[in-house]
Amino acid sequence: MITRETTSASPSRRMVRRFFRYRPAIVGAVGILILIIMALAAPTISGQSPLFQDYELIKSAPSGAHILGTDPLGRDVWARLVYATRVSLSVGLIAVAIYTLIGTILGAIAGYYGGLVDSLIMRLSDVVMCFPTLIIVITVVALIGPSLYNIMIVIGLISWPSISRLVRAQFLTLRALEFTTAARCVGVPNHRIIVRHLLPNCVGPITVAATFGIAGAILTEASLSFLGLGVPPPQPSWGQMLTDAQKLSILAEMPWLWIPPGIMIAATVLCVNFVGDGLRDALDPRMVLD
Repeated sequence: MITRETTSASPSRRMVRRFFRYRPAIVGAVGILILIIMALAAPTISGQSPLFQDYELIKSAPSGAHILGTDPLGRDVWARLVYATRVSLSVGLIAVAIYTLIGTILGAIAGYYGGLVDSLIMRLSDVVMCFPTLIIVITVVALIGPSLYNIMIVIGLISWPSISRLVRAQFLTLRALEFTTAARCVGVPNHRIIVRHLLPNCVGPITVAATFGIAGAILTEASLSFLGLGVPPPQPSWGQMLTDAQKLSILAEMPWLWIPPGIMIAATVLCVNFVGDGLRDALDPRMVLD
Protein backbone atom coordinates (compact mmCIF):
# COMPACT_ATOMS: atom_id res chain seq x y z
CA MET A 1 0.00 0.00 0.00
CA ILE A 2 1.37 3.41 -1.00
CA THR A 3 0.58 6.11 1.54
CA ARG A 4 0.16 9.82 0.94
CA GLU A 5 3.45 10.41 2.75
CA THR A 6 5.22 8.08 0.33
CA THR A 7 3.80 9.69 -2.79
CA SER A 8 4.54 13.22 -1.56
CA ALA A 9 8.11 12.47 -0.49
CA SER A 10 10.96 13.48 -2.80
CA PRO A 11 12.79 10.71 -4.72
CA SER A 12 15.94 11.19 -2.65
CA ARG A 13 13.96 10.90 0.58
CA ARG A 14 12.26 7.74 -0.59
CA MET A 15 15.63 6.31 -1.58
CA VAL A 16 17.09 6.99 1.87
CA ARG A 17 14.05 5.46 3.56
CA ARG A 18 14.28 2.33 1.42
CA PHE A 19 17.98 2.03 2.22
CA PHE A 20 17.45 2.28 5.98
CA ARG A 21 14.61 -0.24 5.88
CA TYR A 22 17.21 -2.91 5.09
CA ARG A 23 18.91 -3.41 8.45
CA PRO A 24 21.98 -5.28 7.18
CA ALA A 25 22.71 -2.24 4.99
CA ILE A 26 22.82 -0.06 8.12
CA VAL A 27 25.23 -2.51 9.74
CA GLY A 28 27.36 -2.48 6.59
CA ALA A 29 27.39 1.30 6.41
CA VAL A 30 28.45 1.57 10.06
CA GLY A 31 31.16 -1.03 9.47
CA ILE A 32 32.53 0.83 6.44
CA LEU A 33 32.46 4.10 8.39
CA ILE A 34 34.53 2.46 11.14
CA LEU A 35 37.03 1.19 8.56
CA ILE A 36 37.34 4.66 7.03
CA ILE A 37 37.98 6.16 10.48
CA MET A 38 40.61 3.48 11.13
CA ALA A 39 42.34 4.26 7.85
CA LEU A 40 42.33 8.04 8.36
CA ALA A 41 43.33 7.93 12.03
CA ALA A 42 45.73 4.98 11.77
CA PRO A 43 48.70 6.73 13.50
CA THR A 44 46.51 7.60 16.48
CA ILE A 45 44.57 4.33 16.72
CA SER A 46 47.52 1.99 16.21
CA GLY A 47 49.61 3.53 18.98
CA GLN A 48 52.90 2.70 17.25
CA SER A 49 54.51 2.20 13.88
CA PRO A 50 53.63 -1.04 12.05
CA LEU A 51 57.32 -1.39 11.16
CA PHE A 52 58.69 -1.13 14.70
CA GLN A 53 60.27 -4.39 15.87
CA ASP A 54 60.19 -5.34 19.54
CA TYR A 55 62.95 -7.94 19.71
CA GLU A 56 62.15 -8.78 23.34
CA LEU A 57 58.58 -9.85 22.49
CA ILE A 58 58.89 -11.79 19.25
CA LYS A 59 55.87 -14.05 18.63
CA SER A 60 54.36 -12.73 21.81
CA ALA A 61 50.74 -13.58 22.66
CA PRO A 62 48.22 -10.74 23.15
CA SER A 63 49.11 -8.69 26.24
CA GLY A 64 48.89 -5.19 27.66
CA ALA A 65 51.90 -4.09 25.61
CA HIS A 66 50.55 -5.60 22.37
CA ILE A 67 46.79 -6.15 22.42
CA LEU A 68 46.89 -8.55 19.44
CA GLY A 69 50.37 -9.89 20.05
CA THR A 70 53.42 -9.66 17.79
CA ASP A 71 54.52 -11.45 14.62
CA PRO A 72 57.75 -13.47 14.02
CA LEU A 73 59.65 -10.19 13.52
CA GLY A 74 58.36 -8.59 16.70
CA ARG A 75 55.99 -6.17 14.93
CA ASP A 76 52.71 -5.25 16.58
CA VAL A 77 49.82 -7.12 14.92
CA TRP A 78 47.23 -4.47 15.88
CA ALA A 79 49.29 -1.66 14.32
CA ARG A 80 49.79 -3.63 11.12
CA LEU A 81 46.09 -4.53 11.03
CA VAL A 82 45.07 -0.88 11.30
CA TYR A 83 47.53 0.37 8.69
CA ALA A 84 46.55 -2.47 6.32
CA THR A 85 43.04 -0.96 6.25
CA ARG A 86 44.46 1.88 4.17
CA VAL A 87 45.77 -0.56 1.57
CA SER A 88 42.53 -2.50 1.20
CA LEU A 89 40.29 0.57 1.00
CA SER A 90 42.66 2.30 -1.44
CA VAL A 91 42.72 -0.70 -3.77
CA GLY A 92 38.96 -1.16 -3.54
CA LEU A 93 38.06 2.47 -4.22
CA ILE A 94 40.69 3.42 -6.81
CA ALA A 95 40.62 0.17 -8.82
CA VAL A 96 36.82 0.28 -8.99
CA ALA A 97 36.88 3.96 -9.94
CA ILE A 98 39.23 3.16 -12.83
CA TYR A 99 37.25 0.28 -14.29
CA THR A 100 33.89 1.96 -13.66
CA LEU A 101 35.04 4.98 -15.67
CA ILE A 102 36.37 2.82 -18.51
CA GLY A 103 33.34 0.52 -18.54
CA THR A 104 30.87 3.41 -18.42
CA ILE A 105 32.49 5.22 -21.35
CA LEU A 106 32.78 2.11 -23.54
CA GLY A 107 29.32 0.83 -22.60
CA ALA A 108 27.72 4.20 -23.32
CA ILE A 109 29.39 4.43 -26.74
CA ALA A 110 28.47 0.85 -27.63
CA GLY A 111 24.87 1.13 -26.46
CA TYR A 112 24.14 4.50 -28.04
CA TYR A 113 25.82 4.18 -31.43
CA GLY A 114 25.41 0.42 -31.97
CA GLY A 115 26.49 -1.14 -35.25
CA LEU A 116 30.18 -1.75 -35.88
CA VAL A 117 31.28 0.25 -32.84
CA ASP A 118 29.07 -1.86 -30.60
CA SER A 119 30.37 -5.10 -32.12
CA LEU A 120 34.02 -4.12 -31.71
CA ILE A 121 33.63 -3.08 -28.07
CA MET A 122 31.61 -6.17 -27.16
CA ARG A 123 34.07 -8.53 -28.87
CA LEU A 124 36.88 -6.85 -26.96
CA SER A 125 34.98 -7.39 -23.71
CA ASP A 126 34.40 -11.04 -24.70
CA VAL A 127 38.15 -11.53 -25.12
CA VAL A 128 38.89 -9.98 -21.72
CA MET A 129 36.16 -12.04 -20.02
CA CYS A 130 37.43 -15.29 -21.53
CA PHE A 131 40.26 -15.38 -19.03
CA PRO A 132 39.86 -15.53 -15.23
CA THR A 133 40.51 -12.09 -13.80
CA LEU A 134 42.75 -13.34 -11.00
CA ILE A 135 44.95 -15.31 -13.44
CA ILE A 136 45.41 -12.26 -15.68
CA VAL A 137 46.18 -10.02 -12.71
CA ILE A 138 48.71 -12.51 -11.32
CA THR A 139 50.43 -12.79 -14.72
CA VAL A 140 50.61 -9.05 -15.33
CA VAL A 141 51.76 -8.23 -11.79
CA ALA A 142 54.41 -10.94 -12.00
CA LEU A 143 55.72 -9.33 -15.21
CA ILE A 144 55.68 -5.66 -14.16
CA GLY A 145 56.44 -6.22 -10.48
CA PRO A 146 54.27 -6.14 -7.35
CA SER A 147 53.32 -2.76 -5.91
CA LEU A 148 50.21 -1.07 -4.60
CA TYR A 149 49.86 1.16 -7.66
CA ASN A 150 50.39 -1.70 -10.11
CA ILE A 151 47.67 -3.73 -8.40
CA MET A 152 45.17 -0.87 -8.57
CA ILE A 153 45.94 -0.14 -12.23
CA VAL A 154 45.87 -3.78 -13.35
CA ILE A 155 42.57 -4.54 -11.58
CA GLY A 156 41.12 -1.33 -13.02
CA LEU A 157 42.19 -2.17 -16.58
CA ILE A 158 41.01 -5.79 -16.48
CA SER A 159 37.63 -5.61 -14.73
CA TRP A 160 35.71 -3.14 -16.92
CA PRO A 161 33.68 -5.59 -19.14
CA SER A 162 30.95 -6.21 -16.55
CA ILE A 163 30.28 -2.48 -16.14
CA SER A 164 30.39 -1.86 -19.90
CA ARG A 165 27.81 -4.59 -20.56
CA LEU A 166 25.56 -3.20 -17.83
CA VAL A 167 25.73 0.35 -19.21
CA ARG A 168 25.28 -0.88 -22.79
CA ALA A 169 22.10 -2.74 -21.84
CA GLN A 170 20.72 0.37 -20.15
CA PHE A 171 21.55 2.57 -23.14
CA LEU A 172 19.95 0.15 -25.62
CA THR A 173 16.70 0.59 -23.71
CA LEU A 174 16.98 4.33 -23.12
CA ARG A 175 17.91 5.32 -26.66
CA ALA A 176 14.61 3.87 -27.93
CA LEU A 177 12.47 5.97 -25.57
CA GLU A 178 10.55 9.07 -26.56
CA PHE A 179 12.67 11.61 -24.70
CA THR A 180 15.78 10.49 -26.59
CA THR A 181 13.98 10.75 -29.92
CA ALA A 182 12.70 14.20 -28.95
CA ALA A 183 16.21 15.34 -28.07
CA ARG A 184 17.48 14.21 -31.46
CA CYS A 185 14.63 15.95 -33.24
CA VAL A 186 15.45 19.33 -31.70
CA GLY A 187 19.09 18.98 -32.71
CA VAL A 188 20.74 18.09 -29.39
CA PRO A 189 24.28 16.77 -30.10
CA ASN A 190 24.92 13.08 -29.45
CA HIS A 191 27.49 13.69 -26.73
CA ARG A 192 25.06 15.95 -24.89
CA ILE A 193 22.28 13.34 -25.12
CA ILE A 194 24.63 10.72 -23.70
CA VAL A 195 25.97 12.85 -20.83
CA ARG A 196 22.92 14.93 -19.88
CA HIS A 197 19.96 12.69 -20.70
CA LEU A 198 20.94 9.00 -20.76
CA LEU A 199 23.83 8.63 -18.34
CA PRO A 200 21.96 10.05 -15.30
CA ASN A 201 19.40 7.26 -15.73
CA CYS A 202 22.18 4.68 -15.33
CA VAL A 203 23.64 6.04 -12.10
CA GLY A 204 21.68 3.61 -9.92
CA PRO A 205 22.81 0.33 -11.58
CA ILE A 206 26.36 1.63 -11.95
CA THR A 207 26.54 2.56 -8.26
CA VAL A 208 25.30 -0.84 -7.17
CA ALA A 209 27.72 -2.69 -9.47
CA ALA A 210 30.63 -0.53 -8.33
CA THR A 211 29.79 -1.20 -4.69
CA PHE A 212 29.94 -4.96 -5.20
CA GLY A 213 33.11 -4.45 -7.23
CA ILE A 214 34.87 -2.94 -4.22
CA ALA A 215 34.47 -6.22 -2.35
CA GLY A 216 35.90 -8.13 -5.30
CA ALA A 217 38.89 -5.79 -5.59
CA ILE A 218 39.65 -6.15 -1.87
CA LEU A 219 39.57 -9.95 -2.16
CA THR A 220 41.81 -9.82 -5.25
CA GLU A 221 44.37 -7.67 -3.45
CA ALA A 222 44.31 -9.98 -0.43
CA SER A 223 44.81 -13.01 -2.69
CA LEU A 224 47.76 -11.38 -4.47
CA SER A 225 49.38 -10.34 -1.19
CA PHE A 226 48.92 -13.85 0.18
CA LEU A 227 50.71 -15.23 -2.89
CA GLY A 228 53.53 -12.68 -2.53
CA LEU A 229 52.48 -10.67 -5.60
CA GLY A 230 50.63 -7.91 -3.80
CA VAL A 231 51.85 -5.07 -1.66
CA PRO A 232 55.60 -5.58 -1.14
CA PRO A 233 56.85 -5.90 2.44
CA PRO A 234 57.32 -4.31 4.88
CA GLN A 235 54.13 -2.37 4.03
CA PRO A 236 51.29 -4.15 5.89
CA SER A 237 48.43 -5.84 4.08
CA TRP A 238 45.75 -8.21 5.35
CA GLY A 239 46.63 -10.80 2.73
CA GLN A 240 50.32 -10.46 3.50
CA MET A 241 49.62 -10.98 7.22
CA LEU A 242 47.88 -14.24 6.37
CA THR A 243 51.03 -15.44 4.62
CA ASP A 244 52.65 -15.98 8.01
CA ALA A 245 49.93 -18.52 8.81
CA GLN A 246 50.99 -21.02 6.15
CA LYS A 247 52.95 -23.04 8.70
CA LEU A 248 50.99 -25.60 10.67
CA SER A 249 52.75 -24.61 13.89
CA ILE A 250 51.57 -21.01 13.55
CA LEU A 251 48.02 -22.11 12.73
CA ALA A 252 47.89 -24.23 15.86
CA GLU A 253 49.95 -22.23 18.35
CA MET A 254 49.70 -18.57 17.28
CA PRO A 255 46.12 -17.85 16.14
CA TRP A 256 46.57 -14.12 16.83
CA LEU A 257 48.66 -13.91 13.66
CA TRP A 258 45.98 -15.10 11.22
CA ILE A 259 42.55 -14.74 12.87
CA PRO A 260 42.49 -10.88 13.03
CA PRO A 261 43.36 -10.28 9.33
CA GLY A 262 41.00 -13.08 8.29
CA ILE A 263 38.18 -11.50 10.27
CA MET A 264 38.93 -8.07 8.80
CA ILE A 265 38.80 -9.36 5.23
CA ALA A 266 35.55 -11.26 5.82
CA ALA A 267 33.93 -8.39 7.73
CA THR A 268 34.91 -5.78 5.14
CA VAL A 269 33.60 -7.81 2.21
CA LEU A 270 30.41 -8.57 4.13
CA CYS A 271 29.83 -4.89 4.99
CA VAL A 272 30.38 -3.82 1.38
CA ASN A 273 27.96 -6.48 0.12
CA PHE A 274 25.35 -5.41 2.69
CA VAL A 275 25.62 -1.82 1.50
CA GLY A 276 25.39 -2.99 -2.11
CA ASP A 277 22.19 -4.89 -1.34
CA GLY A 278 20.75 -1.83 0.37
CA LEU A 279 21.63 0.44 -2.54
CA ARG A 280 20.13 -2.03 -5.01
CA ASP A 281 16.80 -1.86 -3.18
CA ALA A 282 17.00 1.89 -2.59
CA LEU A 283 17.77 2.77 -6.21
CA ASP A 284 15.21 0.41 -7.72
CA PRO A 285 12.28 2.59 -8.88
CA ARG A 286 9.96 -0.41 -8.66
CA MET A 287 10.42 -0.59 -4.88
CA VAL A 288 7.78 1.23 -2.84
CA LEU A 289 7.24 1.67 0.87
CA ASP A 290 4.33 0.00 2.58
